Amino acid sequence: MARIHARKKGKSSSTRPYKPEPPEWITMKPKEIERTVIRLADEGHSTSEIGMKLRDQFGVPSVKLSTGKSILKILAENKRSPKLPEDLKNLMKRAVNIGEHLSENPKDIHNQRALGLTEAKIRRLIRYYKSQGTLPEDWEYNLKTAKLLVE
Repeated sequence: MARIHARKKGKSSSTRPYKPEPPEWITMKPKEIERTVIRLADEGHSTSEIGMKLRDQFGVPSVKLSTGKSILKILAENKRSPKLPEDLKNLMKRAVNIGEHLSENPKDIHNQRALGLTEAKIRRLIRYYKSQGTLPEDWEYNLKTAKLLVE
């Protein structure tokens, strides 16, 4: 399948081997992993940062294999889930940065295109999250409110 904004076909990346059960060398119990996820979320880390910290510092290769639940599900059960999905928040942060650059450099046509492409991705994600029920149906995106949400 071809890429959306580039006219090339992409190569698939490597995949983790299928493992039905967690490795035996993990020292943490599932309840300890859940407590660590909650503690890291309270410190202000995003879900991907929590996963990387658990992998690199605590030796947990997969939270879902170890606990049976994803990081987001653990946070939702403990009422600590983020208001905005992480991928949408990162795209909005990128759009805000490009918008600030364009306010100083209005003739930068390459970044005008980049802003258009980024906002197209944001609109597609919003449509998806509204259909999944993650975002309310009346939720709207524009660059000014994104600046407030991201900061």
